Amino acid sequence: MKNYLRVLGFARPVGMKVPAYVVFTIFQTIFSLINFTLLIPVLNLLFDPKNAAANPVTALPSFAFTKDYFLDLFNYYFTHFIQVYGPAGALKYVCAVLIVSNLLANLFRYLGALILISMRSQVIYNLRHSLFKKINQLHLGFFTHHPKGDLITRITSDVTEVEASVVNTMTVVFKEPILIISYFFLLFSMSSKLTLTALLVLPVSGGIIASLAKKLKSVSQDHAISFASIMSQLDESLGGIRIIKAFGAEGFIGKRFDTELNRFRKLTITYASRSEGASPLSEFLGVFVVIGLLYIGSSMILKDEPEISGSVFISFMIIFSQVLTPAKNISKSFSNIHRGLVSANRIFTLLDTDPAIKNTPQAIEKGKFNDKISFNNVHFSYDDSEEEVIKGVSFDIKKGQTVALVGPSGGGKSTLADLLPRFFDIQKGSITIDGQDISKLTIESLREEMGIVSQESVLFNDTIHNNIAFGIPNTSREQVMEAAKIANAHQFVSEMEDGYDTIIGERGSKLSGGQRQRISIARAVLKNPEILILDEATSALDTESEKLVQDALNKLMNNRTAFVIAHRLSTIQHAHQILVVQHGTIVERGTHTELLERDGLYKKLQDLQAT
Repeated sequence: MKNYLRVLGFARPVGMKVPAYVVFTIFQTIFSLINFTLLIPVLNLLFDPKNAAANPVTALPSFAFTKDYFLDLFNYYFTHFIQVYGPAGALKYVCAVLIVSNLLANLFRYLGALILISMRSQVIYNLRHSLFKKINQLHLGFFTHHPKGDLITRITSDVTEVEASVVNTMTVVFKEPILIISYFFLLFSMSSKLTLTALLVLPVSGGIIASLAKKLKSVSQDHAISFASIMSQLDESLGGIRIIKAFGAEGFIGKRFDTELNRFRKLTITYASRSEGASPLSEFLGVFVVIGLLYIGSSMILKDEPEISGSVFISFMIIFSQVLTPAKNISKSFSNIHRGLVSANRIFTLLDTDPAIKNTPQAIEKGKFNDKISFNNVHFSYDDSEEEVIKGVSFDIKKGQTVALVGPSGGGKSTLADLLPRFFDIQKGSITIDGQDISKLTIESLREEMGIVSQESVLFNDTIHNNIAFGIPNTSREQVMEAAKIANAHQFVSEMEDGYDTIIGERGSKLSGGQRQRISIARAVLKNPEILILDEATSALDTESEKLVQDALNKLMNNRTAFVIAHRLSTIQHAHQILVVQHGTIVERGTHTELLERDGLYKKLQDLQAT
């Protein structure tokens, strides 16, 4: 119930229209009841025309907003039409009233449906908006434990499931109870004996269906997890299709995918078989109750002194058949709502995840960078594990200097680079900029002064202009072109048919590796950051592309503080300071010339690349 109410809370501000929806439902119910109530005079006209006006009213009643006033008003005109025009004229009058009341009943039903549509769409919008916002707030470590397919499933199919089986049950919460109560109120006025009989049986059938619905919860949870696994495997397969084909692994991938598909199929069958059982069960129980009422009512009519007239009994049975419809809707919703609540629980688990990296309450805006960046006895491990990735690292980067990190793979170079923009928080020590601990600065102001160019160019399926101007609103074409010129990208962009308006495809698939990297550099140039982080920006390029990219990087690093990670030592020979990182510690430091003279690990790496 808590999650259900929480889902409805996402209907704001449309949720303020709930009172109007209740009013429309009440009016729809009133006019629907009028339609059924008018069956009695119609049946009397057919079976006993002479006594059709069972309660004749010859004087126009005085106005009062009560049930009796409207009944007397109807009977007054009904009596008048019988006396003046006979049974045929009275039948026309009743039919005219039926048409008007039916029109009004459907009008109010339509108005109520419009409010439900607004609420449903608002819930879906708010849920997806909140999920996407939360995903963007979470730290990088979160995504190593949660596959993209699972997150995509939560924001797509889980939200859709909530819409289908939770939001749609709002009619059960507001509309169906009003209908059932109103119908039973009218049924009590017609025959309390028959109504009490029905009330004794209906709760039993409702309890049976509710117990069946509870069994669906565990199956629903496994069903959702299996679907998320399918999405994750699909995402991996599409992302790695080149490798799959290169290694001839289509059969292996297909078998793994088929195994999960088969599990999902079996869970679907199990869920559907249990869920569909609610409908025929409720149908049987409903017919059982109707037959019981038919027997009891017929016995009441066949007595020497009938307890109920035939027209009233027929009307009673017709109205009671209408009670079964909302009752079935409620029972069906109980079976569906568990599946939706499982999806809602998955959604709220993500929404309730507290970002590991966030601003402290006392966080301040970062000022202008004037002096240096300092790593002071920094210790770091992923997910608070005992094994440290960074072990007591200390060094300074003065403003305008280039510091390079080199060393064997897995030594901790990229991790050190990720600590500066606070993609992760350290466990011990401090990282300061001009003496200010970065943990006490706002994340937004800290990252605003940084530009990152990584080994893998992260581009978007958009135009070249929008990729270069990414995250910088109101950027002119001239500014984009100037950044592209500095990044040695303007020439190849100009040669394209659509120039800067060229759509580059998913992750820049229409461009070469060197072109993608130069677009990434142009993006960093346009941002004009004070601090640059270059993570192996040329390692995946051919010689010609590397030369163009390295030239662009040299322009980019000019008069900026640069934090460079490199495997190719030839690209960092002019760095002001080179740090050799191995097993999470700095084992050597100095300039290119100084490190070669020491004949240590750096010299060994240099010799390996020279051969």
